[in-house]
Amino acid sequence: MTTPALLEHHLRPVTPGDDGFLFTLYASTRARELAAWGWSAAQQEVFLRTQYQAQSRSYAAIYPPDGHALIEVDGAPVGRQWLVRTETEMLLVDVTLLPSHQGQGLGTRLLCAIQEEAARARVPVRLNVTRDNPALRLYTRHGFMPVPGNSPASPYLELRWQAPDEGTGTDVR
Repeated sequence: MTTPALLEHHLRPVTPGDDGFLFTLYASTRARELAAWGWSAAQQEVFLRTQYQAQSRSYAAIYPPDGHALIEVDGAPVGRQWLVRTETEMLLVDVTLLPSHQGQGLGTRLLCAIQEEAARARVPVRLNVTRDNPALRLYTRHGFMPVPGNSPASPYLELRWQAPDEGTGTDVR
């Protein structure tokens, strides 16, 4: 079996003209869930638009826009990344790829780039992920650990990664 060639990706700031793609991307993340509900296409559309708008407004109110980027391959949008950088941490708010670009190593390359940047800045990376999200396996393979205090009843896990201190093999604090 041949391995698909690794496609070069590019990050660029999100613009208002990207809203249509961002909605399509959001809808792709809910497709499996909605299929199980048995709703009509019209019902799904209303639900997805409402949820997308709520998420967009919430993120825009909480997170600075400078970390919101479109992920492009060959000049075409294939996903988004929202990364908040502070002096004390990097918060990965969201990284989402279209289903056609999942499982090809792009998510791994994006995550490794974030970890390399965090290691250079000597800050941890923090994120939240649903317990049933397949990306949870990616995060744990790359050394992300659950933050103490995660509620077993919550559908979300807060995870944290810290680069090891080069001299001792212990976490940088």
